[in-house]
Amino acid sequence: MTKAELRTIYKQMRLDISSKEKLKLDDLLLLQLQTFIFEGIKTLLTYWPIANMGEPNTHLFSGYLRHMVEGLQIMYPVSDFINNTMQAKLIDEDTVYTTNSYGITEPKTGEIINPINIDLVFVPLLVCDKQGYRVGYGKGFYDRFLNQCRADVVLMGFSYFEPIEAIADKNEFDIPLNFCITPNEIYEF
Repeated sequence: MTKAELRTIYKQMRLDISSKEKLKLDDLLLLQLQTFIFEGIKTLLTYWPIANMGEPNTHLFSGYLRHMVEGLQIMYPVSDFINNTMQAKLIDEDTVYTTNSYGITEPKTGEIINPINIDLVFVPLLVCDKQGYRVGYGKGFYDRFLNQCRADVVLMGFSYFEPIEAIADKNEFDIPLNFCITPNEIYEF
């Protein structure tokens, strides 16, 4: 199937998950994450889950890492919808957030961090394939950003669904994940 077909199907599948089931699935994702060894990770780019898209609760995952990795620096993306680009802004306990017209919550202020200084990126996705390629929301923000990161950056996605066999229309600009965490296991690509 194409990205557009998969996007339609998996958006709806995710929205069809009850809130009670979603809580359980998020806990299972966290349990899988807790088996991962985060050696050498000092910086994390995460994202604020969009509530009306049924995204996994990344706050659970970044909160766990904040507790486990002493001195972890956490960033959130800030999107530029005119140029279809994004930047990573460093946050702290005093950060104030705003929700843009697309429903994405972003930090209002914060130091912009060079992508080459990021060790781990939580990459949003609807579904991924068995090679680690993902279907996102179709604007290419993350692929353009990830292209600026170091070759050894760890790219991790969270999905309520197991990987599919293949995405029919991936292209040379698509950047695969290193890991996809599902409620049942961690896939390494």
